[in-house]
Amino acid sequence: MSVLKFLCLHLILLFYVYALDRPHVLLRSTNPTGSRHPAMLVCSAYDFYPKTITMTWLKNQQEVGSDVISTEEMSNGDWSYQIHSHLEYTPTAGERITCMVEHISLTEPQLHDWGKSLCN
Repeated sequence: MSVLKFLCLHLILLFYVYALDRPHVLLRSTNPTGSRHPAMLVCSAYDFYPKTITMTWLKNQQEVGSDVISTEEMSNGDWSYQIHSHLEYTPTAGERITCMVEHISLTEPQLHDWGKSLCN
């Protein structure tokens, strides 16, 4: 491999790494209207790039397959994106709710716990 080709590949890799924007995640509670569940959590990821991202809800470290509504990735108009995922749930004593975010800019999934115990 020539020195020039090596330098070009190295610069491309550096540009790609620095062009990645990590998601900023906010986990909050809201009151759902017209729901059979008394509570709703919203997990939002902001200002990430590239667009592809995965958000997964966990209850006691087990993936939640129902009562989840997520938006598509939405452009912020500046090459960054945002996404929102809603979990309707009925709080249970000792239950741990987690929003797991996976993105190429992260070396491992980010885990955002609502709490180890919602009802004591």
